[in-house]
Amino acid sequence: MDQLPALVGVVVGTLGSYAVQSLTERRRWTRQREERWDEKRFETYGRYGNALKSQLRVAQRIGAALGFSDVADPLEPADGLPLLAEAESHRATEWESVLLVGDAATIAAARRWHEAVWTIELLVREGPVDARMWTKAHRLASGARDAFYESARRDLGIAGAPPPGEWPRSWRAELSD
Repeated sequence: MDQLPALVGVVVGTLGSYAVQSLTERRRWTRQREERWDEKRFETYGRYGNALKSQLRVAQRIGAALGFSDVADPLEPADGLPLLAEAESHRATEWESVLLVGDAATIAAARRWHEAVWTIELLVREGPVDARMWTKAHRLASGARDAFYESARRDLGIAGAPPPGEWPRSWRAELSD
């Protein structure tokens, strides 16, 4: 009977130690899992942005061959359309990863961006369009791109938004004054 308090103390100490260690391990595991998912989302968003930017770049080069002066490196439609189809396939593959790891706001922003790029793609596929429509489509795509990166940064816990894109580029407007 004299040793009962000591025995109770050992049992309580053991249970307390076990509980603290379990909570510590659980928190460590949760933190490591969150870090892995943050890293995965970062890589996924980056790959998706690069794929969509490549698709846009091919469409812009075809547009340059059609006479749009805001883009360099013309690419004839006959040569560029297969590259555009390949870029779209690559983008669609990367899209699946965004759907898997992205939050709802970032997925919606990514969808708006690729739909804006599709508009530019349709313009080059349909042939010559007026310069105002071309510029407007690029402004929409630029705004959608900014919204995607702002949402992705928020999802990743990165403070602040990236600087907004402008179309046509401000330096071109400065040259024409």
